[in-house]
Amino acid sequence: MRFDLTDLRLFLAVVETGSITRGAEQAHLSLPAASERLREMERSGGVRLLDRGRRGTVPTAAGEALVHHARLVFRQLSQMQGELSEYAKGIRTTVRLLANTAAMAEYLPARLAPWLALHPRIDVDLKERQSSDIVKAVSGGLAEIGIISDAVDPAGLTLQPFTVDRLVLVTSRDDDLAKEKSLSFLNLLDRDFAGLAEGALHDYVEGQANRSGKRLKVRVRVRTFEGICRMAAHRVGIGIVPEPAARRCRRSMPIALVRLADSWATRRLSLCFRSETDLTPVAAALAAHLTGREPHRSVSAAPQPGRRGRDGETSRGPAARR
Repeated sequence: MRFDLTDLRLFLAVVETGSITRGAEQAHLSLPAASERLREMERSGGVRLLDRGRRGTVPTAAGEALVHHARLVFRQLSQMQGELSEYAKGIRTTVRLLANTAAMAEYLPARLAPWLALHPRIDVDLKERQSSDIVKAVSGGLAEIGIISDAVDPAGLTLQPFTVDRLVLVTSRDDDLAKEKSLSFLNLLDRDFAGLAEGALHDYVEGQANRSGKRLKVRVRVRTFEGICRMAAHRVGIGIVPEPAARRCRRSMPIALVRLADSWATRRLSLCFRSETDLTPVAAALAAHLTGREPHRSVSAAPQPGRRGRDGETSRGPAARR
């Protein structure tokens, strides 16, 4: 039985997404190459690892066992890379971070930019995912840190508060809806909507409509919250966006924002990771910064001359302290 890291990464991606096609995309493989790797894994192990059905691809009992061990392998690999990075000089370090649409578009840039500016040798591999997919990815070792909403089960992951995200309705100022202080989402489903072309927030809002037995009537799809607000200003369709985006657009567009009375429209966003001990030193420093526990902490991808503190951080003298 011979599985390499690409095999294991592909297998976890397929299990996470429930699809060989989407798993292949996440593993950066063509569909034929991914299918052949999966077949070879089953031939090599002499056991069926995946059940392929109409509702997607799910692991067999043997596949579940492989998922468990593959996650352990990537967890240990992550720890090894973190420890080795403390001794490597002149190399770049990457932290894998997954976030939902609101966090990625509205809240992360302002917090992430100053931290990255302070750490020129650290890169962040940032990708947008739905909260449920983020939980699976972080649990499976495909990302070190995620930002999820409280609408999903964290499945035993460690959580730390990030921010509160409120979704609001945006509409033209001369629309009758603009006179309301708050509205129920169900009372809006007979109206035309402007929505996002793709993304986790679009799926989230559409899912709320589907749960009510109705469908969103999306007249146009755009790529940004500003695009939704502009469509609303011209009465093309109403939209649902994070409150900070609506307030920002209201300064330059004739739109009104109305609170949604539904509980799902107010989401508490949290950082999630497996555990503090599983985080590499760089990922731990980023998590501390994003949650405001250590907003000015500096961490190096490689040790610099000087005294090492209790967290393995090098003292850099008064001039470097902030």
